Amino acid sequence: MGGGRRRNRGLSDEEKALWDKVAESVSPLLARRRRRKAAAPAPAEPLTEPVHDDAPVSAASPTAHPPPPRHPAPEAPGKPKAKPSPTPLAPIDTRTRRKLVRGTMAIEERLDLHGMTQHDAYRELRRFLAGAQARGTRMVIVITGKGRSSSGPYALGGEERGILRRVVPQWLAMPDLRDVVIGFDEAHTAHGGAGALYVRLRRPRHLTIEIDP
Repeated sequence: MGGGRRRNRGLSDEEKALWDKVAESVSPLLARRRRRKAAAPAPAEPLTEPVHDDAPVSAASPTAHPPPPRHPAPEAPGKPKAKPSPTPLAPIDTRTRRKLVRGTMAIEERLDLHGMTQHDAYRELRRFLAGAQARGTRMVIVITGKGRSSSGPYALGGEERGILRRVVPQWLAMPDLRDVVIGFDEAHTAHGGAGALYVRLRRPRHLTIEIDP
């Protein structure tokens, strides 16, 4: 029987009994390993995505900080607030001038500044305008004189003749008189021409102007 094939034989009763004991000891070990593997916690996933240096940080990110409260920039100490622009003057229109020349619109009051110094003329002009407005006057004429004289270039007190003709329009255009004066213009030749000014006044608003003592 040395050169023939060996025939497989079945397990004996003793061998079967031994195999069963081995299998019984192995099964509980495999079961325990499966239970441990099933009970093991899964690896935790990251709660947030990694933040790169060049990525913007959202408001919900734990690393983001709330923006500081915005407050209006403090004004510079001692800096005065800008004053509103004064009301622009309105020249005497052509229709009104025509009425004045024809006499259909009356020149209600007049002021003659002839012979006055600049100081006296300035004070008298402001006083006259304030009083005329308070009385409800709407149109006045201010006579300055043309300043032409053959007796010399200077008037009494050493002041240049004709200075009032130049400075009175400047006074009438002063911002603090805009609540009194609407506008002014050179008078017609019938009323003195270049030596006089038509001055139109606003209606009184219970406002006063300062008058130098």
